[in-house]
Amino acid sequence: MGGIGYNREHPAELFYDNIMMGVQLMEAARQRRVTKFVAIGTICAYPKFTPVPFREENLWDGYPEETNAPYGLAKKMLLVQVQAYRQQYGLNAIYLLPVNLYGPGDNFDPASSHVIPALIKKCVDAVDRGEQQIEVWGTGRATREFLYVEDAAQGILLATERYNGAGPVNLGAGMEISIYDLVCLITHLTGFEGDVVWDASKPDGQPRRCLDTSRAWQEFGFRAKVSFEEGLRQTVEWYKANRRVGERAKP
Repeated sequence: MGGIGYNREHPAELFYDNIMMGVQLMEAARQRRVTKFVAIGTICAYPKFTPVPFREENLWDGYPEETNAPYGLAKKMLLVQVQAYRQQYGLNAIYLLPVNLYGPGDNFDPASSHVIPALIKKCVDAVDRGEQQIEVWGTGRATREFLYVEDAAQGILLATERYNGAGPVNLGAGMEISIYDLVCLITHLTGFEGDVVWDASKPDGQPRRCLDTSRAWQEFGFRAKVSFEEGLRQTVEWYKANRRVGERAKP
């Protein structure tokens, strides 16, 4: 998986790889009588103009946002498989829908990274090089919700232990932030004080993303604990430390 640019350049690979990995793994689990199977979907499976906050019952109300539709639909088919396998084979399979994840250990490769690691890298690198300008895709008006990686892991664990239903369940932090405000927060945390140039010729992606997380709380007691600013601070610190370790190791 990757950001908007990577999705536009690799739609066939993302569709094929994701659908085949999921389908084959679940079938292998069935054949080997695995006690429980947890399928991880994606917020990209939701329709482009889903009412905010996204509720699980809205999942089939339209086509996903075009730039990530092949990926989103491939992951969405795992929900069909989960429910079909429960019906025919009695496989205890569940399906979770996490929002955009971030945190230490993220992918910071500019060719394939998501918005948070991409922005952190741009800002930190610009500060180190003394550059006074960074470029950001889109208008800044689109909104996103983000879930810290440790919270995501805890949510998956709780669902594995406590949830046995056939319906999909959102995993999120219950927050919404515009890309503009996200950029402001990341520039502040990284110490970048230069100009931000918005390239409105590039797509914003889905207009808004924010999940209704009430089902996760009701079904297995999950709520995100790490504040967004604290999670971003830890991610920035991790990138700075690990990038420099890598650079010192080069011959």
